[in-house]
Amino acid sequence: MNLPLSWLKDYMNTDGISEKEYADKLTMSGSIVEGIENPGAEFKNVVVGKIDKIEKHPDADKLVVCQVNVGEDEDIQIVTGASNVFEGAVVPVAKHKSTLPGGIKITKGKLRGVMSYGMMCSTDELGISKERASGILILPDDTPIGEDITETLGLNESVAEFEITSNRPDCMSIIGLARESAATFNREFKIPEIKPTGNNEDVNDYAKVEIADPSICPRYTARAVKNVKIGPSPQWIQRRLTACGLRSINNIVDITNYIMLEYGQPMHAYDLDNIEGKKIIVRDASDGETLETLDEQPRELKSGMITIADEKRAIGVAGVMGGANTEVTDTTTTVLFESANFNPILVRRGAKSLGMRTDASALFEKGLDSENCLNAINRACELIEEMGAGEVIGGCIDIYPIKKTKTVLPFEPEKMNKFLGTDIPASDMAEYLKRLEFEVNGSNVEVPTFRGDIETMADIAEEVARIYGYNNLPTTMMKGRVTIGGKTLKQKTEDCIRELLTAYGMYETMTYSFIDPKEFEMTKVPADNVVKIINPLGEENSIMRTNMLSSVIKTLKINYNRRVPKAKIFELGMTYIPVENQKLPDEKIVVALGMYGDVDFFDLKGIVQNLLDDLGIKNAEFEADTESPAYHPGRCAKICAGGKIIGTIGQLHPDIAENFKLDTDIYCGELDFNTIMEFSTFEREYKSLPKFPASNRDIALVIDKSISVGKIEKILNDTKHGILESYKLFDVYEGQQVGENKKSVAYSLTFRAPDRTLTDNEINDVLNNILEKLKNCLGAELR
Repeated sequence: MNLPLSWLKDYMNTDGISEKEYADKLTMSGSIVEGIENPGAEFKNVVVGKIDKIEKHPDADKLVVCQVNVGEDEDIQIVTGASNVFEGAVVPVAKHKSTLPGGIKITKGKLRGVMSYGMMCSTDELGISKERASGILILPDDTPIGEDITETLGLNESVAEFEITSNRPDCMSIIGLARESAATFNREFKIPEIKPTGNNEDVNDYAKVEIADPSICPRYTARAVKNVKIGPSPQWIQRRLTACGLRSINNIVDITNYIMLEYGQPMHAYDLDNIEGKKIIVRDASDGETLETLDEQPRELKSGMITIADEKRAIGVAGVMGGANTEVTDTTTTVLFESANFNPILVRRGAKSLGMRTDASALFEKGLDSENCLNAINRACELIEEMGAGEVIGGCIDIYPIKKTKTVLPFEPEKMNKFLGTDIPASDMAEYLKRLEFEVNGSNVEVPTFRGDIETMADIAEEVARIYGYNNLPTTMMKGRVTIGGKTLKQKTEDCIRELLTAYGMYETMTYSFIDPKEFEMTKVPADNVVKIINPLGEENSIMRTNMLSSVIKTLKINYNRRVPKAKIFELGMTYIPVENQKLPDEKIVVALGMYGDVDFFDLKGIVQNLLDDLGIKNAEFEADTESPAYHPGRCAKICAGGKIIGTIGQLHPDIAENFKLDTDIYCGELDFNTIMEFSTFEREYKSLPKFPASNRDIALVIDKSISVGKIEKILNDTKHGILESYKLFDVYEGQQVGENKKSVAYSLTFRAPDRTLTDNEINDVLNNILEKLKNCLGAELR
């Protein structure tokens, strides 16, 4: 929202207020000033000129040579391609060595061999219009020749640019900003009284208005003007419109735009003679109804849009744009002015549906004050008479089925002081509110109708605080219990798993939770109980995954197909298991792993074993698993701890690898995150470095080929609480020397005591005990 500071003087005394002070104080009181600029400062050597003579260019059909009077002794010659110039036209002229907005420099030069000593300017070149102009700006004939263009167009004044929040539509007007300014500087705010207008006729004899549904239009006012004289607006109106970024069109349109800026109330003017039956009907649009709007675009309307219609057709989209069938033209003699209040939700819906965003719709969408309609239309009629643009018909059509009432809230100074942490006297609070046109009556506050954002005591307190001055509020230390933030066990476990697996050389991936139903068959996983997506993107994304295996395989396949020689990946992903008689599925986190290229089963097992050890899960056991259909029956292990299954790892079954068209060995695993979290611990016990030496013993055991070394290590683990510090498998041998269906397993055992040097007898006693258990439990013989 732009506010020319000279316009502000119509409503308050601005003497002694500098531009910097104005911007600072308005910003501190809640009306954010983005900046104050003087558009005229960018102009240099741009004046008003008059075209005395036009001749054809000797070497260019589309160029003409103009002799232009710029108030100097001799005319200057300018070559132009504009099609709307004519002899006698008064135009802006950028002379030799002139500057235009944006730092554009104009100097003399030749155009197709003919010298040009300047340039005639359009509205966009002057920076007063953002749209591309179709020709040179033609000024009124009585504009002084040679006058600086900034004086002519009113560009030599300071304009404050405000950032207005959506909850303050009252500030999207000159009057609204002036009210805020006067309250901030504690100066008198006064809106000039509107002079009564109108002849002895009755507007009801000229037009009728009907509101079909009051919920779509709480108020509709209309006044008529006859003997309309379409022409240019006075210079003072044109200057103010230009300063606010609007282009002057003609006196009638300019008045509606002027009122929208001044009062924040959009208006529209209809050619009354083109309204069928001279009756305005505000109603809901019909599906398939058509209308050509003022931008000459055909529009198809539909139910849910507010339509302005006559007795036969639609003539406008309420709050958005009028129709071309009732447009005010040069031949218009009778005008009907509209100043109404429309349902903001329906205005936005209509504008969005039609793809039309206008200044009027932007205001209506924020919810305007219906009490503002009558003042706005009366002010427009006052301007009509001042400008001599027509004869105003007496009376006003005012259909007001839903009258707006003031909100009344309790006036609670003590509560507000406690809320703000201040000690402002109640009388001062009442005075601050009075500046903003609130009425304090004893224990109540009457909120003005234009402040629809005020709903509670806290809102009243905010009004007091911003006028009192946020910078005057006392600084206090934060009160309350201070807590130390921290991560949950789940977050700690997730972070730890990610850090450890990354440290082991694996890359984290993320995949979609919805998969193709075919993947269940490809991985030999039952697909009887799954969550189906109602509106899937496609068949390949139509169900939620119940396991992570196919997601890992697909990621490895992408890398393999792109000739990545080796890959190690992991993902903490969600799986979805439907639960009977429960609307939502059970969502479980799974730690999925996958790798290929220069790896085997034991590489994967080592990573998982290290992961569990680092998480504090010391009692995990790996058991051979030949039942899992997804894995190779001889290279698969189930991981257990505390009687619960943590997960499964192994080499992908060759049939499944073939289903995914992979011709390399793939190793995968899935671990249950919740079980890992249950058994993991982040408590670590410090142990000092040993002070006494260790003793090593190597043993080689002959056992049945079917016995896994895990069973041997279980017995060794049971003994570790004594002087057996650690063990390590270093050899597995099969051959004739150990017998058929037998194998030799060799371990290196380390013995150490924390408080003494062990004797051979102590070590031999523990070693013999271990050998005895191995023999009794597994039939192991010392080789």
